[in-house]
Amino acid sequence: MDIFIRNKRYTGPVQSLVLDWAGTAVDHGCLGPAAVFVDVFEERDVAVTIEQARRFMGLAKKDHIRGMCSIPEIAAAWEGAHGRRPDERDINALYDRTATLMVETIASHSDPIDGVTDTISEIRKMGIKIGSSTGYVKEMMDVLVPVAREKGYHPDAIVCSSDVPAGRPYPWMCLANAAMLETYPMEAMVKIGDTVADIEEGLNAGMWTVGITETGNEMGLTREEVAALDPADLDNRLTAIKHRFEETGVHYVLKRTADILPVLDEINLRLRSGELPL
Repeated sequence: MDIFIRNKRYTGPVQSLVLDWAGTAVDHGCLGPAAVFVDVFEERDVAVTIEQARRFMGLAKKDHIRGMCSIPEIAAAWEGAHGRRPDERDINALYDRTATLMVETIASHSDPIDGVTDTISEIRKMGIKIGSSTGYVKEMMDVLVPVAREKGYHPDAIVCSSDVPAGRPYPWMCLANAAMLETYPMEAMVKIGDTVADIEEGLNAGMWTVGITETGNEMGLTREEVAALDPADLDNRLTAIKHRFEETGVHYVLKRTADILPVLDEINLRLRSGELPL
């Protein structure tokens, strides 16, 4: 394609998407990572709740553990079990154990979320490339990627937190995707994810952002558990998640990644008029 020179507004179409993995493209409910964090702290005689384990989801895994250790209740429980607050040595040990357990279990949470593979196929027919970013590190992705490929999901670019200087909310994974997908300018890209950190990552990269509510970390339920919820309860949960995303500055909020096609049409219209994702 002709290179875009930033001396005017970009008015072309969306060229690439960057999808998160767990909770957005695979692993309905983002169950795999959350369970591992609970187990790792439990091994060190520190009980954490699933809500605490999910609070920093989307960050690089060591940053996630560092965040959990900063929660006052967890820090106090650690001091009660070990006689001191957790320090960087503890964070490194927790991370090493987390990495081991995630490598062992990640293949069990590799099923594409309903509708994702068919939707990605339609998007590729539109000439749009598919990238990805994740808080997982290379050793974890080395297990997840081939299993997900066998099940029909494989992005054109795969960037993980260990490939860049820092994970979310820094924009480096999205910028690396742009280079690998040869996409420019950044407003020609859309970031899709199920955490606040995903949205912040996309905003910091200058991309359009889409937050996923029903299948992701913020909901934290399997497909069957979601279906079993009272409709009013489900609606209240979705509304609360949407509100959190909107406070972050997200451009669009959807229940599922499979709902993205009409949003791409709308973004194309906004781009055509020279609008930027601010």
